[in-house]
Amino acid sequence: MREAATLQDALRDGRVFAGGRAARTHEGLPSGNGAFDDALPWGGFPRGALTEVLIAADGLGELSLLAPALARLMCRERIVLVAPPYIPYAPALVRAGWPLARLAWIDAPPERAPWVAEQCLRAGCLGAALVWTTGGDERALRRLQVAAEDGGSFGFAFRPARHAANPSPAALRLLVDADAAGAIRLRVLKCRGAQPPSTAFAPARTH
Repeated sequence: MREAATLQDALRDGRVFAGGRAARTHEGLPSGNGAFDDALPWGGFPRGALTEVLIAADGLGELSLLAPALARLMCRERIVLVAPPYIPYAPALVRAGWPLARLAWIDAPPERAPWVAEQCLRAGCLGAALVWTTGGDERALRRLQVAAEDGGSFGFAFRPARHAANPSPAALRLLVDADAAGAIRLRVLKCRGAQPPSTAFAPARTH
């Protein structure tokens, strides 16, 4: 009886998924793109988990991919940016609907950035932590995933697309690149609990 209860608990909290069923077991943060959200078992980005964003080239606008979702989150919670490659441009963030009073920026050294983000996620007082890293250490990603679970926050890790062939513990794994015409597209490489959609998505527009 105890084993059955344990299995039900695992199904309910998302550690185990029933085959062929994309049940929404985590709180999701809608991206602003209905087709993309409908393809995910959480109805958006998963809370209490790590989303890895792989970038094919620098400057593709990976932060704009999350802008509508984070604007919604920041209505009630704070977020932190850890080691972004460029200085955050406040006027653009305001236009995207981000209240600057709920935004923190930590200019951490590259080798310390994953650890800093891990502490932010584990603290449990932030809605989300975003970290930029070029490292390929799977253990660092695993610690970020566990920290997001412990803190109940949204974790986002931005890395170069060359890591796409490497294993990752992230619950959601995305690739941002451009098509032949230069249009930005979003592909789902891994989606825990569901089959990744084969179609590419356009990023949601900010207002």
